[in-house]
Amino acid sequence: MVALLSGPLAALPAAAAAWELDPAQSRVAATVVQIAPEGPIPRQHEVRRLSGTAEADGTLVLPLRLAQSDVIERMGPLPPWLSGFTERPMATLTTRFPPARLDRLSVGESLVEVLTLSVRTGNSTRTEPLAVRFTRESPERVRVTNAERVALDGRELMADPTLRSVMLLLGYEQIGDEVPVSLDAVLVKR
Repeated sequence: MVALLSGPLAALPAAAAAWELDPAQSRVAATVVQIAPEGPIPRQHEVRRLSGTAEADGTLVLPLRLAQSDVIERMGPLPPWLSGFTERPMATLTTRFPPARLDRLSVGESLVEVLTLSVRTGNSTRTEPLAVRFTRESPERVRVTNAERVALDGRELMADPTLRSVMLLLGYEQIGDEVPVSLDAVLVKR
């Protein structure tokens, strides 16, 4: 589930002045439509407490762990032999943002940037463009959201062995073709 929700997460910027995600205010949400005998059932999922620090060159590496998602809450406590599984990265996102552009934003000003994001799950890596809106809320704070609608391909998600395992743990044997994803994160200066 973590990798499922990861699409827009990697689009978070770095800046010359060190920026980091505020875990209390940074999350991604996705709607998974379960295909069940009684018909399609939409279910909401979140990956919360996103954390990462941008390097001076604008690179952000963001590992996503199962423990950050609502999956554990839905499943209940895992057996002790699986406890380490929740802290292991399920997906690692990497992107690069031109730091100077973020630094030049005035309070109240927004910038839309198409970033290249790399998503690594298991042994596979995908690279995709993602349009992200950065809005400066204060001198020390920038909100990051989707600039356009984002929907992941449900068939591709179920074809990935790591994601399929998580989906099966949640009881999803089949999902809809589209999984809409939304990002709401806050960057703060360190």
